[in-house]
Amino acid sequence: METGSSPDPLATCQAGKVTETLVEQALAYRFDTLPADVIAIAKQCILDWFAVTIAGCAEPVHGILLGAEHPGFEQNGYASVVGQAGRYTAQQAALINGTTAHALDFDDVNLSISGHPTAVIFSALLALAQQHGKSGKELITAFVAGYETACRIGQLLAPGHLARGYHATGTICTFGAAAACAHLIGLNPIQTASVLGIAGTQAAGLKAMFGTMAKPLHAGLAARNGLAAAVLVQHGLDGPVNIFEHGMGFSLTHSPDFNASKALGEPDQGFHIRNNLFKFDASCFGTIATLECIRQIKQERPIVASEIKKVAIHADRTVDSICNIQSPKTGTEAKFSLRQNATYALAGWDTGKAETYNDALANDKDIIQLREKVDVNLMDGWPPMQAKVEIETLQGQRYCALVDAGMPSMDLLTQSERLEHKFFQLASPLLGHVACKKLAGDISEFERLENLGVKESRGSARHPGSFPEVWL
Repeated sequence: METGSSPDPLATCQAGKVTETLVEQALAYRFDTLPADVIAIAKQCILDWFAVTIAGCAEPVHGILLGAEHPGFEQNGYASVVGQAGRYTAQQAALINGTTAHALDFDDVNLSISGHPTAVIFSALLALAQQHGKSGKELITAFVAGYETACRIGQLLAPGHLARGYHATGTICTFGAAAACAHLIGLNPIQTASVLGIAGTQAAGLKAMFGTMAKPLHAGLAARNGLAAAVLVQHGLDGPVNIFEHGMGFSLTHSPDFNASKALGEPDQGFHIRNNLFKFDASCFGTIATLECIRQIKQERPIVASEIKKVAIHADRTVDSICNIQSPKTGTEAKFSLRQNATYALAGWDTGKAETYNDALANDKDIIQLREKVDVNLMDGWPPMQAKVEIETLQGQRYCALVDAGMPSMDLLTQSERLEHKFFQLASPLLGHVACKKLAGDISEFERLENLGVKESRGSARHPGSFPEVWL
Protein backbone atom coordinates (compact mmCIF):
# COMPACT_ATOMS: atom_id res chain seq x y z
CA MET A 1 0.00 0.00 0.00
CA GLU A 2 1.66 3.23 -1.12
CA THR A 3 -0.56 5.91 0.37
CA GLY A 4 -2.47 6.64 3.53
CA SER A 5 -5.81 6.73 1.69
CA SER A 6 -6.82 3.12 2.38
CA PRO A 7 -10.44 2.87 3.52
CA ASP A 8 -9.38 0.20 5.98
CA PRO A 9 -5.90 1.02 7.33
CA LEU A 10 -6.20 -1.64 10.04
CA ALA A 11 -6.69 -4.37 7.44
CA THR A 12 -3.79 -3.01 5.42
CA CYS A 13 -1.58 -2.89 8.48
CA GLN A 14 -2.33 -6.45 9.54
CA ALA A 15 -2.08 -7.91 6.04
CA GLY A 16 1.65 -8.57 6.07
CA LYS A 17 4.42 -9.65 8.41
CA VAL A 18 6.25 -6.35 8.32
CA THR A 19 8.04 -6.70 11.65
CA GLU A 20 9.23 -10.20 10.81
CA THR A 21 10.62 -9.06 7.47
CA LEU A 22 12.32 -6.01 8.98
CA VAL A 23 14.00 -8.29 11.50
CA GLU A 24 15.16 -10.73 8.80
CA GLN A 25 16.63 -7.86 6.80
CA ALA A 26 18.36 -6.33 9.83
CA LEU A 27 19.99 -9.56 10.97
CA ALA A 28 21.17 -10.55 7.49
CA TYR A 29 23.98 -7.98 7.26
CA ARG A 30 27.54 -9.30 7.37
CA PHE A 31 30.71 -7.23 7.19
CA ASP A 32 32.27 -9.32 4.42
CA THR A 33 29.31 -8.64 2.12
CA LEU A 34 29.07 -4.90 2.70
CA PRO A 35 30.16 -2.85 -0.36
CA ALA A 36 33.33 -0.82 0.08
CA ASP A 37 31.54 2.50 -0.32
CA VAL A 38 28.99 1.55 2.37
CA ILE A 39 31.83 0.83 4.80
CA ALA A 40 33.49 4.12 3.82
CA ILE A 41 30.30 6.10 4.46
CA ALA A 42 29.80 4.34 7.80
CA LYS A 43 33.29 5.43 8.85
CA GLN A 44 32.52 8.96 7.67
CA CYS A 45 29.45 8.88 9.92
CA ILE A 46 31.66 7.81 12.84
CA LEU A 47 34.18 10.59 12.19
CA ASP A 48 31.37 13.12 11.99
CA TRP A 49 29.88 11.74 15.23
CA PHE A 50 33.12 12.36 17.08
CA ALA A 51 33.41 15.86 15.63
CA VAL A 52 29.98 17.03 16.73
CA THR A 53 30.05 15.13 20.04
CA ILE A 54 33.41 16.48 21.14
CA ALA A 55 32.31 20.02 20.26
CA GLY A 56 28.93 19.42 21.88
CA CYS A 57 30.62 18.92 25.25
CA ALA A 58 30.74 22.71 25.54
CA GLU A 59 26.95 22.96 25.32
CA PRO A 60 24.93 23.46 28.54
CA VAL A 61 22.84 20.33 27.99
CA HIS A 62 25.98 18.18 28.28
CA GLY A 63 26.73 19.55 31.73
CA ILE A 64 23.12 19.22 32.83
CA LEU A 65 23.06 15.51 32.01
CA LEU A 66 26.42 14.94 33.70
CA GLY A 67 24.96 16.45 36.85
CA ALA A 68 21.97 14.15 36.68
CA GLU A 69 23.80 10.95 35.68
CA HIS A 70 26.57 10.07 38.12
CA PRO A 71 29.21 7.54 37.03
CA GLY A 72 28.40 3.94 37.89
CA PHE A 73 29.87 0.55 37.16
CA GLU A 74 28.36 -2.41 35.40
CA GLN A 75 29.64 -5.82 36.41
CA ASN A 76 30.65 -6.78 32.88
CA GLY A 77 32.43 -3.59 31.88
CA TYR A 78 31.76 0.07 31.44
CA ALA A 79 31.36 2.67 28.73
CA SER A 80 32.87 6.07 28.07
CA VAL A 81 31.24 9.47 27.95
CA VAL A 82 32.96 11.84 25.56
CA GLY A 83 34.85 14.52 27.45
CA GLN A 84 34.72 12.69 30.80
CA ALA A 85 37.15 10.43 32.63
CA GLY A 86 34.41 8.79 34.68
CA ARG A 87 33.27 5.26 33.90
CA TYR A 88 29.61 5.07 33.10
CA THR A 89 27.09 2.32 32.53
CA ALA A 90 26.24 1.64 28.90
CA GLN A 91 22.80 3.21 29.23
CA GLN A 92 24.21 6.33 30.86
CA ALA A 93 26.83 6.69 28.12
CA ALA A 94 24.24 6.21 25.38
CA LEU A 95 22.00 8.88 26.91
CA ILE A 96 24.72 11.48 27.45
CA ASN A 97 26.65 10.86 24.23
CA GLY A 98 23.47 10.71 22.15
CA THR A 99 22.24 14.01 23.53
CA THR A 100 25.65 15.64 23.16
CA ALA A 101 26.01 14.40 19.57
CA HIS A 102 22.82 16.25 18.65
CA ALA A 103 23.34 19.28 20.90
CA LEU A 104 24.78 21.49 18.14
CA ASP A 105 22.32 20.22 15.51
CA PHE A 106 25.42 19.71 13.38
CA ASP A 107 25.05 15.94 12.91
CA ASP A 108 24.10 14.00 9.78
CA VAL A 109 20.62 13.46 8.32
CA ASN A 110 18.77 10.97 6.14
CA LEU A 111 15.56 12.08 4.45
CA SER A 112 14.15 8.54 4.49
CA ILE A 113 13.85 9.17 8.22
CA SER A 114 13.74 12.97 8.13
CA GLY A 115 15.89 12.66 11.21
CA HIS A 116 19.42 12.23 12.52
CA PRO A 117 20.46 8.54 12.52
CA THR A 118 24.10 8.48 13.60
CA ALA A 119 23.70 10.51 16.80
CA VAL A 120 21.31 7.85 18.06
CA ILE A 121 22.56 4.60 16.57
CA PHE A 122 26.30 5.04 17.05
CA SER A 123 25.85 6.39 20.59
CA ALA A 124 23.99 3.23 21.54
CA LEU A 125 26.38 0.91 19.72
CA LEU A 126 29.60 2.43 21.02
CA ALA A 127 28.42 2.08 24.61
CA LEU A 128 27.35 -1.54 24.12
CA ALA A 129 30.49 -2.41 22.13
CA GLN A 130 32.70 -0.97 24.85
CA GLN A 131 30.86 -2.91 27.52
CA HIS A 132 31.08 -6.22 25.64
CA GLY A 133 34.44 -5.82 23.91
CA LYS A 134 33.09 -6.04 20.35
CA SER A 135 35.28 -5.47 17.29
CA GLY A 136 35.27 -2.60 14.84
CA LYS A 137 33.89 -4.88 12.13
CA GLU A 138 31.04 -5.97 14.38
CA LEU A 139 30.17 -2.39 15.24
CA ILE A 140 30.22 -1.19 11.61
CA THR A 141 28.00 -4.10 10.54
CA ALA A 142 25.52 -3.46 13.34
CA PHE A 143 25.58 0.26 12.55
CA VAL A 144 24.60 -0.39 8.94
CA ALA A 145 21.89 -2.82 10.09
CA GLY A 146 20.41 -0.25 12.45
CA TYR A 147 20.75 2.59 9.97
CA GLU A 148 18.98 0.66 7.22
CA THR A 149 16.24 -0.48 9.59
CA ALA A 150 15.57 3.07 10.76
CA CYS A 151 15.30 4.27 7.17
CA ARG A 152 12.92 1.44 6.27
CA ILE A 153 10.67 2.28 9.22
CA GLY A 154 10.83 5.94 8.28
CA GLN A 155 9.56 5.02 4.84
CA LEU A 156 6.90 2.76 6.36
CA LEU A 157 5.25 5.67 8.18
CA ALA A 158 5.98 8.59 5.84
CA PRO A 159 4.77 11.24 5.46
CA GLY A 160 2.04 11.16 8.08
CA HIS A 161 4.29 10.41 11.05
CA LEU A 162 6.10 13.73 10.83
CA ALA A 163 2.93 15.59 9.86
CA ARG A 164 1.40 14.55 13.19
CA GLY A 165 4.20 16.38 14.99
CA TYR A 166 6.61 13.57 15.80
CA HIS A 167 10.38 14.10 15.75
CA ALA A 168 11.75 11.07 13.91
CA THR A 169 15.15 11.29 15.62
CA GLY A 170 13.41 10.47 18.88
CA THR A 171 10.88 8.01 17.49
CA ILE A 172 12.09 6.19 14.37
CA CYS A 173 15.75 6.19 15.38
CA THR A 174 14.88 4.38 18.62
CA PHE A 175 14.08 1.37 16.41
CA GLY A 176 17.35 1.85 14.55
CA ALA A 177 19.33 1.78 17.79
CA ALA A 178 17.35 -1.24 18.99
CA ALA A 179 17.94 -3.23 15.81
CA ALA A 180 21.62 -2.28 15.78
CA CYS A 181 22.12 -3.39 19.39
CA ALA A 182 20.23 -6.63 18.81
CA HIS A 183 22.53 -7.36 15.86
CA LEU A 184 25.65 -6.50 17.86
CA ILE A 185 24.90 -8.90 20.72
CA GLY A 186 23.65 -11.68 18.46
CA LEU A 187 19.97 -11.92 19.33
CA ASN A 188 17.83 -14.33 17.30
CA PRO A 189 14.87 -13.23 15.10
CA ILE A 190 12.18 -13.77 17.75
CA GLN A 191 14.24 -11.88 20.33
CA THR A 192 14.93 -9.06 17.88
CA ALA A 193 11.23 -8.73 17.09
CA SER A 194 10.62 -8.37 20.83
CA VAL A 195 13.38 -5.75 20.97
CA LEU A 196 11.56 -3.71 18.33
CA GLY A 197 8.34 -4.12 20.29
CA ILE A 198 9.90 -2.83 23.51
CA ALA A 199 11.58 -0.02 21.59
CA GLY A 200 8.19 0.92 20.16
CA THR A 201 6.60 1.44 23.54
CA GLN A 202 9.46 3.81 24.48
CA ALA A 203 9.86 5.69 21.20
CA ALA A 204 8.85 9.33 21.66
CA GLY A 205 9.73 12.80 20.48
CA LEU A 206 7.68 15.87 19.58
CA LYS A 207 8.57 18.72 17.25
CA ALA A 208 7.22 21.08 19.89
CA MET A 209 10.66 20.67 21.52
CA PHE A 210 12.51 22.34 18.61
CA GLY A 211 14.47 25.36 19.72
CA THR A 212 15.03 23.96 23.23
CA MET A 213 17.48 21.56 24.87
CA ALA A 214 14.76 18.92 24.85
CA LYS A 215 15.32 18.39 21.10
CA PRO A 216 18.84 16.93 21.45
CA LEU A 217 17.59 15.02 24.48
CA HIS A 218 15.41 13.07 22.03
CA ALA A 219 18.57 11.59 20.47
CA GLY A 220 19.97 10.58 23.85
CA LEU A 221 16.73 9.02 24.99
CA ALA A 222 16.39 7.14 21.70
CA ALA A 223 19.93 5.77 22.03
CA ARG A 224 19.41 4.73 25.64
CA ASN A 225 15.98 3.22 25.06
CA GLY A 226 17.04 1.25 21.99
CA LEU A 227 20.02 -0.15 23.87
CA ALA A 228 17.88 -0.92 26.93
CA ALA A 229 15.35 -2.80 24.81
CA ALA A 230 18.06 -5.12 23.49
CA VAL A 231 19.60 -5.71 26.92
CA LEU A 232 16.22 -6.41 28.53
CA VAL A 233 15.37 -9.02 25.91
CA GLN A 234 18.82 -10.55 26.28
CA HIS A 235 17.99 -11.03 29.97
CA GLY A 236 14.64 -12.66 29.26
CA LEU A 237 12.05 -9.88 28.95
CA ASP A 238 9.63 -10.36 26.08
CA GLY A 239 7.58 -7.90 24.08
CA PRO A 240 5.19 -8.02 21.13
CA VAL A 241 6.72 -9.47 17.97
CA ASN A 242 4.35 -7.57 15.66
CA ILE A 243 4.80 -3.97 16.78
CA PHE A 244 4.16 -2.59 13.28
CA GLU A 245 1.16 -4.74 12.33
CA HIS A 246 -0.62 -4.80 15.67
CA GLY A 247 -3.94 -2.96 15.70
CA MET A 248 -2.79 -1.02 18.74
CA GLY A 249 0.88 -1.00 17.77
CA PHE A 250 3.22 1.73 16.64
CA SER A 251 2.08 2.19 13.06
CA LEU A 252 -1.61 2.90 13.48
CA THR A 253 -1.12 5.00 16.59
CA HIS A 254 1.65 7.14 15.10
CA SER A 255 0.80 7.63 11.42
CA PRO A 256 -2.08 7.50 8.94
CA ASP A 257 0.34 5.97 6.42
CA PHE A 258 1.54 2.39 6.12
CA ASN A 259 3.82 1.94 3.10
CA ALA A 260 4.89 -1.69 3.50
CA SER A 261 6.19 -2.22 -0.03
CA LYS A 262 8.25 0.96 0.09
CA ALA A 263 9.70 0.04 3.46
CA LEU A 264 10.59 -3.54 2.66
CA GLY A 265 11.66 -3.11 -0.95
CA GLU A 266 15.14 -2.47 -2.26
CA PRO A 267 16.22 1.18 -1.76
CA ASP A 268 16.85 3.14 -4.95
CA GLN A 269 20.59 3.25 -4.27
CA GLY A 270 20.77 -0.29 -2.87
CA PHE A 271 21.50 1.02 0.64
CA HIS A 272 19.82 3.91 2.43
CA ILE A 273 23.15 4.93 3.94
CA ARG A 274 24.30 6.00 0.48
CA ASN A 275 21.81 8.85 0.83
CA ASN A 276 23.32 10.07 4.09
CA LEU A 277 23.55 13.85 4.22
CA PHE A 278 26.34 15.49 6.20
CA LYS A 279 25.98 19.00 7.56
CA PHE A 280 28.52 21.75 7.18
CA ASP A 281 26.37 24.41 8.86
CA ALA A 282 25.54 24.28 12.56
CA SER A 283 21.81 24.78 12.05
CA CYS A 284 18.72 22.72 11.28
CA PHE A 285 19.07 20.84 8.01
CA GLY A 286 15.97 22.60 6.71
CA THR A 287 17.99 25.82 6.55
CA ILE A 288 20.89 24.38 4.52
CA ALA A 289 19.44 24.96 1.04
CA THR A 290 18.73 28.60 1.91
CA LEU A 291 22.30 29.08 3.12
CA GLU A 292 23.69 27.46 -0.03
CA CYS A 293 21.55 29.75 -2.19
CA ILE A 294 22.96 32.81 -0.47
CA ARG A 295 26.51 31.50 -0.87
CA GLN A 296 25.95 31.05 -4.59
CA ILE A 297 24.54 34.55 -4.95
CA LYS A 298 27.39 36.11 -2.98
CA GLN A 299 29.91 34.27 -5.14
CA GLU A 300 28.32 35.94 -8.15
CA ARG A 301 28.36 39.35 -6.51
CA PRO A 302 29.61 40.15 -3.00
CA ILE A 303 26.46 41.82 -1.66
CA VAL A 304 26.77 43.82 1.55
CA ALA A 305 23.93 44.04 4.02
CA SER A 306 23.46 47.80 3.60
CA GLU A 307 22.60 47.28 -0.10
CA ILE A 308 19.71 44.90 0.52
CA LYS A 309 16.14 46.05 0.02
CA LYS A 310 14.33 42.74 0.51
CA VAL A 311 14.89 38.99 0.49
CA ALA A 312 12.39 36.27 -0.35
CA ILE A 313 12.94 32.66 0.69
CA HIS A 314 10.80 30.02 -1.01
CA ALA A 315 10.75 26.62 0.73
CA ASP A 316 8.54 23.58 1.03
CA ARG A 317 5.63 23.94 3.45
CA THR A 318 6.95 21.13 5.63
CA VAL A 319 9.71 23.40 6.97
CA ASP A 320 7.07 25.50 8.74
CA SER A 321 7.00 23.02 11.64
CA ILE A 322 10.74 22.45 11.57
CA CYS A 323 12.77 25.63 11.09
CA ASN A 324 10.53 28.64 10.65
CA ILE A 325 10.82 30.46 13.98
CA GLN A 326 10.18 34.01 12.89
CA SER A 327 11.90 35.99 15.66
CA PRO A 328 14.32 33.78 17.63
CA LYS A 329 15.44 35.06 21.02
CA THR A 330 18.18 32.54 21.76
CA GLY A 331 21.06 30.93 19.92
CA THR A 332 19.26 27.59 20.04
CA GLU A 333 16.10 29.07 18.50
CA ALA A 334 18.24 30.72 15.82
CA LYS A 335 19.24 27.28 14.54
CA PHE A 336 15.59 26.69 13.65
CA SER A 337 14.90 29.97 11.86
CA LEU A 338 15.15 30.34 8.10
CA ARG A 339 15.00 34.13 8.46
CA GLN A 340 17.75 34.24 11.07
CA ASN A 341 20.09 31.95 9.16
CA ALA A 342 19.60 33.89 5.96
CA THR A 343 20.33 37.06 7.89
CA TYR A 344 23.54 35.62 9.35
CA ALA A 345 24.73 34.57 5.89
CA LEU A 346 23.87 37.94 4.37
CA ALA A 347 25.63 39.76 7.20
CA GLY A 348 28.78 37.69 6.74
CA TRP A 349 28.60 35.47 9.81
CA ASP A 350 30.02 31.94 9.46
CA THR A 351 27.17 29.48 9.97
CA GLY A 352 29.70 26.64 9.91
CA LYS A 353 30.90 27.72 13.36
CA ALA A 354 28.85 26.59 16.33
CA GLU A 355 29.69 29.75 18.27
CA THR A 356 27.73 31.84 15.74
CA TYR A 357 24.55 30.58 17.37
CA ASN A 358 24.63 32.55 20.61
CA ASP A 359 22.01 34.59 22.46
CA ALA A 360 23.77 37.90 21.99
CA LEU A 361 23.91 37.67 18.21
CA ALA A 362 20.32 36.44 18.03
CA ASN A 363 19.26 39.72 19.68
CA ASP A 364 21.71 42.06 17.93
CA LYS A 365 19.86 45.16 16.72
CA ASP A 366 21.60 45.20 13.33
CA ILE A 367 20.76 41.54 12.80
CA ILE A 368 17.13 42.14 13.73
CA GLN A 369 16.94 45.14 11.39
CA LEU A 370 18.27 43.08 8.48
CA ARG A 371 16.02 40.15 9.38
CA GLU A 372 12.95 42.34 8.97
CA LYS A 373 13.77 42.50 5.25
CA VAL A 374 13.57 38.69 4.93
CA ASP A 375 10.28 36.94 4.15
CA VAL A 376 9.59 33.19 4.02
CA ASN A 377 7.16 31.88 1.41
CA LEU A 378 5.88 28.35 1.96
CA MET A 379 5.33 26.29 -1.19
CA ASP A 380 3.27 23.16 -1.81
CA GLY A 381 4.72 20.09 -3.47
CA TRP A 382 8.38 21.12 -3.46
CA PRO A 383 11.22 18.74 -2.64
CA PRO A 384 11.43 18.92 1.16
CA MET A 385 14.97 20.30 1.30
CA GLN A 386 14.82 22.61 -1.72
CA ALA A 387 14.91 26.39 -1.41
CA LYS A 388 14.94 29.38 -3.71
CA VAL A 389 16.28 32.72 -2.55
CA GLU A 390 15.60 36.01 -4.30
CA ILE A 391 17.49 39.16 -3.29
CA GLU A 392 16.63 42.68 -4.44
CA THR A 393 19.07 45.52 -3.79
CA LEU A 394 18.31 49.19 -3.21
CA GLN A 395 19.75 49.84 -6.68
CA GLY A 396 17.11 47.57 -8.24
CA GLN A 397 19.40 44.61 -8.96
CA ARG A 398 17.90 41.15 -8.52
CA TYR A 399 19.67 37.91 -7.77
CA CYS A 400 18.24 34.41 -7.50
CA ALA A 401 19.49 30.90 -6.69
CA LEU A 402 17.79 27.51 -6.38
CA VAL A 403 19.33 24.63 -4.39
CA ASP A 404 18.12 21.17 -3.37
CA ALA A 405 20.11 20.19 -0.26
CA GLY A 406 18.53 16.74 -0.22
CA MET A 407 20.90 15.34 -2.84
CA PRO A 408 23.76 13.23 -1.37
CA SER A 409 27.32 13.68 -2.55
CA MET A 410 28.54 11.22 -5.16
CA ASP A 411 32.17 12.22 -4.58
CA LEU A 412 33.16 10.37 -1.42
CA LEU A 413 36.77 11.58 -1.58
CA THR A 414 35.79 15.25 -1.57
CA GLN A 415 33.18 14.55 1.11
CA SER A 416 35.85 12.86 3.23
CA GLU A 417 38.10 15.90 2.89
CA ARG A 418 35.29 18.24 3.94
CA LEU A 419 34.46 16.03 6.93
CA GLU A 420 38.09 15.93 8.05
CA HIS A 421 38.18 19.74 7.91
CA LYS A 422 34.98 19.88 9.95
CA PHE A 423 36.39 17.36 12.43
CA PHE A 424 39.59 19.32 13.04
CA GLN A 425 37.70 22.61 13.22
CA LEU A 426 35.33 21.30 15.88
CA ALA A 427 37.54 18.92 17.85
CA SER A 428 40.97 20.59 17.86
CA PRO A 429 40.06 23.34 20.34
CA LEU A 430 39.23 20.65 22.91
CA LEU A 431 41.66 17.85 22.04
CA GLY A 432 44.56 19.55 20.33
CA HIS A 433 45.82 18.82 16.83
CA VAL A 434 47.98 15.80 17.69
CA ALA A 435 45.20 13.90 19.47
CA CYS A 436 42.75 14.79 16.69
CA LYS A 437 45.11 13.44 14.06
CA LYS A 438 45.47 10.15 15.93
CA LEU A 439 41.73 9.81 16.48
CA ALA A 440 40.97 10.53 12.82
CA GLY A 441 43.56 7.95 11.80
CA ASP A 442 42.08 5.30 14.08
CA ILE A 443 38.58 5.96 12.69
CA SER A 444 39.88 5.60 9.13
CA GLU A 445 40.92 2.04 10.07
CA PHE A 446 38.02 1.34 12.39
CA GLU A 447 37.40 -2.13 11.00
CA ARG A 448 40.88 -3.20 12.13
CA LEU A 449 40.12 -2.64 15.81
CA GLU A 450 39.82 -6.04 17.44
CA ASN A 451 38.32 -5.10 20.78
CA LEU A 452 36.46 -1.91 21.66
CA GLY A 453 36.11 -2.92 25.30
CA VAL A 454 37.17 -0.73 28.18
CA LYS A 455 36.85 -3.39 30.88
CA GLU A 456 39.15 -3.33 33.86
CA SER A 457 42.00 -5.84 33.82
CA ARG A 458 44.88 -6.40 36.20
CA GLY A 459 47.55 -5.05 33.95
CA SER A 460 45.71 -2.39 32.03
CA ALA A 461 42.54 -0.35 32.04
CA ARG A 462 41.88 -1.38 28.45
CA HIS A 463 42.12 -4.49 26.33
CA PRO A 464 44.99 -4.48 23.79
CA GLY A 465 43.73 -3.11 20.49
CA SER A 466 40.80 -1.32 22.08
CA PHE A 467 39.60 2.04 20.85
CA PRO A 468 41.97 4.78 22.06
CA GLU A 469 40.21 7.03 24.56
CA VAL A 470 41.96 10.21 23.45
CA TRP A 471 38.75 12.18 23.94
CA LEU A 472 38.76 11.60 27.71
